[in-house]
Amino acid sequence: MDIMNESLEFEKAKMSNMSTSDRVVASREAKRLILALNEVYKESKDPSIMDMMKRLTVKKKKIEIRLKGRPDPAF
Repeated sequence: MDIMNESLEFEKAKMSNMSTSDRVVASREAKRLILALNEVYKESKDPSIMDMMKRLTVKKKKIEIRLKGRPDPAF
């Protein structure tokens, strides 16, 4: 499973000191990996694949929060 190895490498990668364009690329890569894992999960129903997708989604959300900025709590 090549996609699983790619996902593990992406998950272990450091996300500090990234430029904005690097964050955009990382967010798109995370989305690609999540969608590819979803296709595999549809066939196998393996819970470990679902866990991997959840972890990647959390990492993707953190990247996107950093890109978009935190919402203003006054609103």
